[in-house]
Amino acid sequence: MDHFAGLDVSVKETSICIVDDTGKIVREVKVASEPDALLAVLQNPAYNFKRIGLEAGPLSQWLFGALAEAELPVVCAETRHMQAVLKAQINKTDRNDARGMAQMMRVGLYRPVHVKTIRSQKLRMLLTHRQLLQSKAIAIENDLRATLRNFGLKVGMVGKVRFEARIKELVENLPDLAALVEPLLIVRRVLREQMVILHRRLLAVVRDDEVCRRLMTVPGVGPVVSLTYRATVDVPARFRKSKAVGAVFGLTCSKYQSGEIDRSGRISRCGDEMMRVMLYEAAQSMLRSKKWSWLKAWAMQIARRRGMKKAIVALARRLAVIMHRIWVDGTEFRWTREQVPAAA
Repeated sequence: MDHFAGLDVSVKETSICIVDDTGKIVREVKVASEPDALLAVLQNPAYNFKRIGLEAGPLSQWLFGALAEAELPVVCAETRHMQAVLKAQINKTDRNDARGMAQMMRVGLYRPVHVKTIRSQKLRMLLTHRQLLQSKAIAIENDLRATLRNFGLKVGMVGKVRFEARIKELVENLPDLAALVEPLLIVRRVLREQMVILHRRLLAVVRDDEVCRRLMTVPGVGPVVSLTYRATVDVPARFRKSKAVGAVFGLTCSKYQSGEIDRSGRISRCGDEMMRVMLYEAAQSMLRSKKWSWLKAWAMQIARRRGMKKAIVALARRLAVIMHRIWVDGTEFRWTREQVPAAA
């Protein structure tokens, strides 16, 4: 007899529900959210598991890796789809969620998500930490600009290198204000210094990565965009077609069809937000560049018909497709239309 399990994972404890192939509950238990505690229940020889499901979340990658290493048939399910199904339950509890997940595993009513490799998780950590330091430094700069403006002190157009000197110049004759802005300037300085360290590490990784170097042959794609793409896609073979990449990043139009109604809406904005923003910025960079290619000409034609914003989104989507093709084929970007294969 086959068995199926649902795991409702929280930070401290995980609710486990095991059902047989008829849907009958065989066992329910709550254990610590640790691999050893889960394996103590799931590796019982009395169970012949066909699928073990857990929802994508903060601990899912860690627990998924441990269960997969133990050769258990674990599945990481897409969060929004699973929540939509579990929402039909009247009472939401950890126990009921585990029951619902187990039944979803039994009937196959789930959408699996890719669990990134350890290397991609580390690269993503590098990217997110660099972005966090950058955003905090910018937030401090904006706060200083806004608060000093209340006293008639205008920072004006000044780069990040001269920003601190400009602030000190404005409050030079105001010791009370100087004492208030000094702590923020110190924090900003440290944030900028540590961000430079992380950025250098990022550049070193890109320099030694053959895939990133080929992705950077695409106009508008720099080290940050290429490494973000590398870490997000992780395993290019998981996409059967390159055209599917745009939908995974939320760059395709949502669709509503019912009876005589059939309309397309805005882009879905599902999937990885950081990757979507990076592709959008790469598309903007390409259109601002003075270098021309068949891809820029294609985007400018869309801009003339539909407007620049829609052209940028369309170009970002096509960049995702082309970069996947470059990765899979081991090629570089082709600047002329005659060199581009039909698959691109």
